[in-house]
Amino acid sequence: MSLDVEGHLAAVKRSVQSLERDGRPACSITLGRGFPTTREDLWDAVTNGNRIPRWFLPITGELELGGRYQLEGNAGGVITGCEPPSRFAVTWEFAGDASWVEVRCTEGADGGAQVELAHTMLHSPHWDEYGPGATGVGWELGLLGLAHHLTEPDAPKLDGEAFATSPEGKALIRGSAEAWGEAGIAAGEDPAAARTAARRTAAFYTGEPPEPV
Repeated sequence: MSLDVEGHLAAVKRSVQSLERDGRPACSITLGRGFPTTREDLWDAVTNGNRIPRWFLPITGELELGGRYQLEGNAGGVITGCEPPSRFAVTWEFAGDASWVEVRCTEGADGGAQVELAHTMLHSPHWDEYGPGATGVGWELGLLGLAHHLTEPDAPKLDGEAFATSPEGKALIRGSAEAWGEAGIAAGEDPAAARTAARRTAAFYTGEPPEPV
């Protein structure tokens, strides 16, 4: 596929924060991106059980406040907040771990609509090894799928596995991992450790050895 890698990387705003959750050290990543659509359409795309599989993963459950959801082969959890058409929050339960995701849909300053996603997790050795990109790259690929769906709603869904092994996919993954490493540095993380973690994240997603320093 033909993809403007630099354009997609530049379209995403990224930030990292250290905080506490339930009295324990935690880390949070936030990413945002604009789309050429209305806030109502964006909200529908990220909450409608018939549309979510067209850009993300098949989903089952009760998609309403207090209901449980399950993404096929991935996380499940409880919908803990829902304020249409602007905000929802869920627990993100996967492989025995629980974290928290909050999504906001707003009108863009220059037209269109914007999504902001914050994912908060307890600090862990996994974070120390892979940094914010471990989660950030995955969500960024999700937003790429969402952009494709919103701009070409009748086109086939992006094949995530094929894309990740394509030259464009590998370039986007490496660029995203590097950008998340720099976002971690901006938040106060040690530069050498953050960049090493970013290379590990890129290697994990591409299936290739980490690039040398």
